[in-house]
Amino acid sequence: MSKVHVLTRNILCAATLCVVSLGGSAVAFAQERQERTIEEIKVEAVKRAENGMYPMIGLDPADVTEAFKYVQTRDKDEWAAAFMRVGDKYMAEGQSLLQSDPAKANADFIRAWKIYSFGRWPIPSSPKKQEAYGKAIAAFLAHAKFYDPTLEVVHIPFEGKEIIGYLRFPKNASGPIPMVIAVNGLDSRKEDLTESFGAILPYGIGYLAVDGPGTGQCPIKASPTADRMLSKVIDYLQSRPEVDKNRIAFHGVSWGAYWGTKMAVVERDRLKAVSVQSPPTDLFFTRKFLTESLLGNREYLFDQIPALMGIFDNVNTTDEIAAMFEKMSLVKQGILGKPTTPMLIIGGVKDTQVPISDIYELLSAGDVPKEAWINPSGGHLGRQVHVWPDPRIFKEILLPWLAHHLDVPPLPESEKKSGD
Repeated sequence: MSKVHVLTRNILCAATLCVVSLGGSAVAFAQERQERTIEEIKVEAVKRAENGMYPMIGLDPADVTEAFKYVQTRDKDEWAAAFMRVGDKYMAEGQSLLQSDPAKANADFIRAWKIYSFGRWPIPSSPKKQEAYGKAIAAFLAHAKFYDPTLEVVHIPFEGKEIIGYLRFPKNASGPIPMVIAVNGLDSRKEDLTESFGAILPYGIGYLAVDGPGTGQCPIKASPTADRMLSKVIDYLQSRPEVDKNRIAFHGVSWGAYWGTKMAVVERDRLKAVSVQSPPTDLFFTRKFLTESLLGNREYLFDQIPALMGIFDNVNTTDEIAAMFEKMSLVKQGILGKPTTPMLIIGGVKDTQVPISDIYELLSAGDVPKEAWINPSGGHLGRQVHVWPDPRIFKEILLPWLAHHLDVPPLPESEKKSGD
């Protein structure tokens, strides 16, 4: 039996266990906790694409609908093959237009990257999904060749392997450059953050995007000590002569926010500021939250538990992930409450993936005042459809805060809409 089928079986068993342990009244609860069917996924995915909702931001609903013509089951390879079929069309067209119509070629590469990336979503957990992920990286790098200022792919030696990151400095920068280390969440990748953080370059701030532990091309899995990899990233930045060693910030999204919260403590002497969106810290890591909120979570499109299992080594059942979660808790590790660097915490009260209580607990801990942007109508990352979508939070809340704490002047109004 494949690992994919084992994970599915374990999730269904977990739902059954909820029924047994909670009695007859839990039947409705168990039904609510089940994953979407493939038909439900199709309907929800197209709806999210139409409304610019995660994880469909930037995807054309027509492309998603076309791919779904070739998806009849929840088989991971079938899913990936369908999206690669659509992505291949745009990739081939982009390559054919490089000389005659480079702008259209770039648009095609972006489209291919987005489609391939959804083909590997949430994690590349099968051969075809791994192939889709490889194609997504290739399409992104084809698009990134159009960046101005340019993108540098860096290779940082780490424990016999390497950390791959995307580095960009602002155009015509003079003097030591302030920097942000950007780390993705469970199912986003450094490519996504690289695209978003292009908007910080006009401030005169550079950035280095890397995949967090257990995700993307990261050389190690998540563990209670995996933050050492991110410390190595700081080492690398401080070795670059262009970088202002005293003005390095860190931004993390969801699971990346977990690492950001920890780094705000363990690297508080080397990080000038840390911003985090929906950081899991304490209640998130309990068995109760795992079974009652994460299992079959509907804010998440599908397969959140298998994706969570995938970021760890040898975690294949709900019992194993519950045991690992206990070790990951920042309260159990004695991190929460220790002195931190200045922090911004962004979140939504209606977040079902990370409990708002984790954010309130974080705000109440430590030794320095923290700043918070909490959307009372927001979900994960504080997002709210049509009101506070991800790009608005990023540009209006996050970037100005980072600039302020890196001692950079506010961006002139005339430049606020500029970017790649």
